[in-house]
Order: sequence, then C-alpha cells, then structure tokens
Amino acid sequence: MVGTRAAGQEAIDDAVKQLPEGRAAATRLVDGPTAGRLAAAISATIGSGSWTLRLWDGRVVGPDTAESRFDLVFHARRGLDLLLSAAPERAFGRAYAEGLVDVEPLQPFLELLSQATPVQLLRGAPRLLLAGIALGARPVRSRSRSVEARLRGVRHTPRRDAQAIRHHYDVPIEFYRLWLDSSLTYSCAYFRSREDDLETAQRAKLDLICRKLRLQSGEHVLDIGCGWGSFLIHAAQNYGAHGVGITLSPSQATVARQRIHELGLDGRVDVRLADYREPLGRTFDAVASIGMLEHVGRANMLRYARAIHAALRPGGRALVHGITASPGGGITRGSFVDTFIFPDGELEEAGFLSLQLDSAGLEVRDDENLREHYALTLGHWRQRLEAQWDEAERLVGLERLRVWRLYLTGAEVGFHRGTTAVHQFLAVKPDPQGDARLPLTRDDWYASSPASPPRPNGSSGPFWLPQRRPSLAPRGQGHG
Repeated sequence: MVGTRAAGQEAIDDAVKQLPEGRAAATRLVDGPTAGRLAAAISATIGSGSWTLRLWDGRVVGPDTAESRFDLVFHARRGLDLLLSAAPERAFGRAYAEGLVDVEPLQPFLELLSQATPVQLLRGAPRLLLAGIALGARPVRSRSRSVEARLRGVRHTPRRDAQAIRHHYDVPIEFYRLWLDSSLTYSCAYFRSREDDLETAQRAKLDLICRKLRLQSGEHVLDIGCGWGSFLIHAAQNYGAHGVGITLSPSQATVARQRIHELGLDGRVDVRLADYREPLGRTFDAVASIGMLEHVGRANMLRYARAIHAALRPGGRALVHGITASPGGGITRGSFVDTFIFPDGELEEAGFLSLQLDSAGLEVRDDENLREHYALTLGHWRQRLEAQWDEAERLVGLERLRVWRLYLTGAEVGFHRGTTAVHQFLAVKPDPQGDARLPLTRDDWYASSPASPPRPNGSSGPFWLPQRRPSLAPRGQGHG
C-alpha cells in the first residue's frame, strides 16, 4: 500500500511542479494512486493544486485544509461517468444539476476554470478521461434532463425563438420575485455606490435609460423585449410617457398586463405578444430594447437594427442595452448556458453591434460599458436566491435551482474577469436634413433639477432639461 500511495503522490507532485508559480500547494493523498491521478489531471487543467478532491468512497486528495480553496466532491461514480460522456460544460451541468457533483465554495473553482487557457483544456481532456477510466468510470449515454432546453425548428426563426424565450421565462413568477427587486427588473442595475442596495440600483438604471432617451411627458416609447413591464411602468409613472411593449413570453405578457392594470396604467401602457420582426403599423418617439440582444443571433442582428430604425420617427432615439462578449468569446453550442439557460443565445462584440446599428441608418451617439455593474447585480441576485433556497426549491425543483446557482455564479465570474460585458448604445434616427435633434452635451443625464414632475399636457421647458428626478451624478467618476 505504501508503494501505490507513493506513486499517486508522485503523480500529483509532478503535475503541481508544472503549474505557474504561486499556484502550487503541498498536497496530501489518502488511499489510492488512482484518486491522485484524477486530482493531478484536474489540477493541470485548471492551473492550481490548491483544492481538495473527495470521492464517493471516502478517498481524499488535496492540500492542508487551510490552503484548500474549494472542495470538489463526487458523491457517486455516476458523476464521473457523466463527465466522460458529453461536451465538458454540458456534462458538468448535468452532473451538478443531479447533485452527483458538488463544489464548495463554487466561485473560486469557476474563477480558476475561467482562467484556463485553450491549451490547458485541450491537454487536460485526455488526462481526465484516462484518470476517470482508472477509477472505474465509463462513458454512458446520458439522457437530457427535464431542465434542458428542447427546441425544434430552424435556429432564430420566430417559432424557435419563441420556444427559447419560453424555456427561460415561463417558470412561476414567484421564483423570480424571490431574488429580483420589487420592480421585477431582470437586467443589469446601475450602482452609484457599491453600497447601494438592489432596489436603489435598479431604479437608478431605469431612470438612467429614461434620461438617455430624454423621454418627455406625452411621448410614445416602444420596448422590444419588455419582460414584466418594469421599464414601461417606470417611464409612464415618472416621465408621463405612453408605451407599448412586445415579448414572446406568454407568462411575461400576462404578468406585465396584471401589473399595468393594478397600477392604473391601462390606456397608457400596452403589452403585446409579438416578435420584433412583425410590423407594428406605427412609429414612436423612442425605442428601448433592454436585454434583448442575446436572443437575436448574429445573422439577424442587422434585421433587428432595421426594425428599430423602422419603429422610430425622424429624430427618434433608441437605447439598446445588452450583454456582449470579448473578441472570440460568446455562447457556444452545447455549452452550459446554451443547454440549460439561454438556448440559442449568442453574444457579439460591441464593435459589431455598433456597426449593425450604423448600417441600419441609425447614428450611434454613445456607448457605455456597465460591466462592473452587472457583476454587482449578479452578486445581489445570487445572494438573494441563496437566502430563499427552500422556497425556491419548492417552486422550481432542486435540479433547476442548482442550475440557476451554477449560472448566476458563473456569470458573476465572467463579468468580474471581463470575458463578458454589458453595453448601452444610444442611437438616433436623424431627420431628412440630418438633424439628430439632440443637445450638445450629455450633462442632463446626470443633473438634478427641482423642476415640477412631468405633466400630461406637456413639459415645462426644453425637452433635454430633466424634471423632478433623482440625481444620477457619478460619485468621483466621469462618464464611461
């Protein structure tokens, strides 16, 4: 037994020696070289030996407890079977959703995984396979879970897009109420301070969008991908705007209409079940599209931009807010996010999106990256969901809940590291004479004014002069 244990320890030590300086840690091996071989393969893949492997039969490999950043636990050999049976992200998602694999805490593991280079991942795959087989694991035909998307039809056609939207959003609204703010705003918040709570930050985001669009009382705004109506409600209550929202989710449309009715906004705000490609038969003073970019698809992006252009009157403003990827990044087919969270989702580079807006005849006037704000938002969502774990499990089941924990944690890591970002593009549709009808500066976005709130019959001053709204002036920072 001493000889086999020494052989396993030697395998780990050899892998640890190859790690970048500062990532190695003294390791301990309890019972068996095959466990050490698996730990060595994983360590080489993620670039760190400062973690602990725990197997279903009690075997443990890892550094002293104080030096271990996380525990990777295989509760059953089937968890290892699944990891050998599909694309890595999908396989890990299935094993994690079933509760066959746990990582505690999850965040440092995902941080290391996000830092792994393509070469590390490529070289690690065969080592992981051989180490798993040595432990008795075998690839199995793994059936898709009930929490996985099952879409039919041609990618990014209206019918299939509707299926994708329903997969993500048509779960009980009570689930989202557990961890979103009271306005049910399901997009990046805007934090004037890291100490702001989620309610404050989401109100600030909705207000910032209204200010960027320079909405005035009596104007008409279209919200493409309106969710549960948070932006339209805010614009109507605080800016006197009239609004139309469109969504592909029947559940979202139902909830949004209920909220609009309860708030006495019938006749001023309307929500329709419609696709952005369907003509609306009218034009608007402004268009907002918040969190919609991810669902459009690269091949359809110009058509989406043209739909925004067609919906605007001359001189109209558009605010497009969405998640972007760094060059070469994005959501790959068969990935965890594609399989479980946003089927058919695609992330594009900010430059590509700006080009599509320009190509559609819109003039991009501003682009703001709110990456750090989304990392903070996701942290709030994750913590709020964890605090309501039992009730969330009752509403959606344990598998779906574990998928959401993995998603929110991984997304938070991505925004922290900069592999993903979120951009707000402000664009205008110039009139036939080329006039964008905008003030020379953006000072009004962050100004505070004691002026009267919007009146139904019109504004008390120039359209760019903000009325009675909370100040959004950044604390110690210029505009990004």
